[in-house]
Amino acid sequence: MEMHDICEAALMEGSQLVLATAVYVEGHAYRKQGVSMLFTKDGSMIGSLSPGCIETDLALRAEDVRRSGKPQLILYDMRPEDDLSWGENIGCGGLLHILLEPIVGDLKWKLTQMKLYLDQGHSVTIRRKWNAQKQEVHHCIEKSGNSVSTKDDRIEGLYIHTYHPKPRLLIIGAGDDSITLVKLAASTGFRVTVADWREALCTKKRFPNVALLVGFPEEILRAFQVREQDYLLLMSHQFPKERALLEQLQHSSYRYLGILGSRTRTSRLLEGLPPFPHLHTPVGLTIGSEGPEEIAVAIAAELIAVKRNKTAVHDYAKGAYSDADSRNCARGGPKSAHG
Repeated sequence: MEMHDICEAALMEGSQLVLATAVYVEGHAYRKQGVSMLFTKDGSMIGSLSPGCIETDLALRAEDVRRSGKPQLILYDMRPEDDLSWGENIGCGGLLHILLEPIVGDLKWKLTQMKLYLDQGHSVTIRRKWNAQKQEVHHCIEKSGNSVSTKDDRIEGLYIHTYHPKPRLLIIGAGDDSITLVKLAASTGFRVTVADWREALCTKKRFPNVALLVGFPEEILRAFQVREQDYLLLMSHQFPKERALLEQLQHSSYRYLGILGSRTRTSRLLEGLPPFPHLHTPVGLTIGSEGPEEIAVAIAAELIAVKRNKTAVHDYAKGAYSDADSRNCARGGPKSAHG
């Protein structure tokens, strides 16, 4: 779960929540440094820090934090030499510093401010200074463009982490094949907007909990205001409308542009237009996907790979792309001159 989601949940759930944050991670661990989760008064959890290794113990400690109103810094040493003390089910490894904090007063205000910055598309750096003697945490937050995640060994108890806003994904096309993809993208850290000129398809009933835009291509792009870190996906199956969108996108900057369709169709769609940067077509990783659900998985996997700055390796020699022109839907071979 992204920090954006944690902030939103913390402010919506009400009072008596406890925030757990992996402020320092050394060695192998299931989740990375800076990740957070919430413990509610009724004992339920929002998010996770491990595959279930430490949450039960943390829940008990979170109850102590809730009752006392005092934060706690917990160390879990799960490196191999100490694994016997945890038993065979630990599965995580590594050294974890987990900070448990009641969401009250200054911290609640800081999370409100953090959510505001993230909503506006800004990265946020939070510095936590842990005072073990007083059992207090001092927080400082600021807008930031640099990625920082560290424990400052020069200053005892100082933990620094930078959180980035959830990337925006604009899916143009509200057909049935978009429904599964929207759910996957929203659950894997994207702020999803679904856009279409067909009002009957672009509804909250079909796409709950995501933003909707109804309008023609120029209206959609005017309302969305494409930014450099945005992800765009054309899957309306409406050739003239997608051509109009691409003509409008010629001078825009973005992180990802995916086009659902065979190489032949996409070639016609791009004919006469200048090369588009960051173009993925046919869209999706090559996993032999068939049908809307599998295709959605392939596309979501590609979106995650781009977000994590990972490059998928494709095996051209084994003919993995032989049927891409017929069904379009996973990446089907070498990219065109546009991609």
